[in-house]
Amino acid sequence: MFLMKLLKLNLIPSFRTMFRNVGFHTKGDTTQLETIVMAFATYESKKRPSSDAALPLIIVHGLFGSKRNWNSISKVLNAKTVPQRKVIAVDCRNHGNSPHTNEHSYPHLAEDIKILVEKLNIEKAALLGYSTGGRVVMYFALKYPKFVEKLIVVETSPVSSSPAYILTPIIFTALKQVELPNNSMPLASARRDCDRQLASSIGNKDTRAFLLTNLTQGPSGNYIWSMNLKAIADNFSKNILAFPKTRGFTFDCPVLFISGETSNYIPEEDIPKILKKFPKAEFAIIKESGHWVHIDKPVEFLKICSDFLSKK
Repeated sequence: MFLMKLLKLNLIPSFRTMFRNVGFHTKGDTTQLETIVMAFATYESKKRPSSDAALPLIIVHGLFGSKRNWNSISKVLNAKTVPQRKVIAVDCRNHGNSPHTNEHSYPHLAEDIKILVEKLNIEKAALLGYSTGGRVVMYFALKYPKFVEKLIVVETSPVSSSPAYILTPIIFTALKQVELPNNSMPLASARRDCDRQLASSIGNKDTRAFLLTNLTQGPSGNYIWSMNLKAIADNFSKNILAFPKTRGFTFDCPVLFISGETSNYIPEEDIPKILKKFPKAEFAIIKESGHWVHIDKPVEFLKICSDFLSKK
């Protein structure tokens, strides 16, 4: 995701309160939700196969992301965990190479993860989720704890939503207004053209570069967004902005919450309620980093993650 660097706005002080989940309950029978088969990439050294004693690690990206964003981190975590873990990075529905669908909610995404682990014959795994992906893995662990050994939740809270989320609709509008180049233009040139168009609405260069990783060419060669922009935008306020209410559910295994020092996605006041849902939670703050903590401080991030994953 992206931080308040996008635009200088005076946000309503009560925004976080507006989207705070004070109660928890499940709504409906999620076993009836329509699922998709997620695209994924597997990271496992051919020279040094992952230990049979180590459970795999599944990585879930955030909004507008994809498994490609986690390529380098996936390789290092495969190499550094002891015993060595196979790493599986997924594309969530409506992102990357996964199928597009009109539905996009945390219960849907959790069911997609369940389909994946069953398809791959995974009895139990560790899960790492970033931003909205962190909410996916939390919901999955609360609903299907038998599949989860431990969790790493990066830059998100199950209790409240960061005020930075108020800027996300600006991203939707900016992306929808982009006039995609014709297919005769090379990809690098096409991205430069789209970057120029986005610059008037999105001031942060790094944010634009991240969003433009979604620009690709379709089967006929025409430029398209690999993400399902309409579905994500249509579901954002109702199904993505706040964590689902899960009254009566807890996850009683190790959980590591990682946040950036200058970020506000896991506020201190959320911790007591987080501990009620995740009683074995630990909290780590990486200094001199923001919401993109794994990019700002990759060495520190990888050490914290590999140490936690290697712990018995």
